[in-house]
Amino acid sequence: MTPDRGAVQRDAERMMRLALDAAHHAGPDDVPIGAVVVGPDGSVLASAANRREADGDPTAHAEVLALREATRRHGDGWRLEDCTLAVTVEPCTMCAGAIGLARVSRVVFGAWEPKTGAVGSLWDVLRDPRLVHRPEVLGGVLEAECAVLVTDFFAARR
Repeated sequence: MTPDRGAVQRDAERMMRLALDAAHHAGPDDVPIGAVVVGPDGSVLASAANRREADGDPTAHAEVLALREATRRHGDGWRLEDCTLAVTVEPCTMCAGAIGLARVSRVVFGAWEPKTGAVGSLWDVLRDPRLVHRPEVLGGVLEAECAVLVTDFFAARR
């Protein structure tokens, strides 16, 4: 039985609120982006915020950190099949590649990122028909709430 659109939207919003909460844990110098990985049973496997500046690591994006932790907890090696990743901002190419390689089944994101977004804005890495694994993607979930975190962060630096 296929869930109705309302149920899908409510579930996506629930996960996005968890990602928004994670974003608030970013350090003062890191862009406040949060990500969560939710298992097939709806439980949270991992939650992370950007730590690129805090860790001095260009790969320490919220998505990558959450994927790393989720693979440790999920119990299927590196595969996150039947899992959902929710992130407050459209993933970049690095993160989209990692999401695809981890075999995440569904991606939910909040704010579109026209400068670096790789899930529909600038590129569409996850839905490229040449790839073997193409997760379901739902963008624009709680978009305004997600966008304001990033907008306020950069406004405070100008």
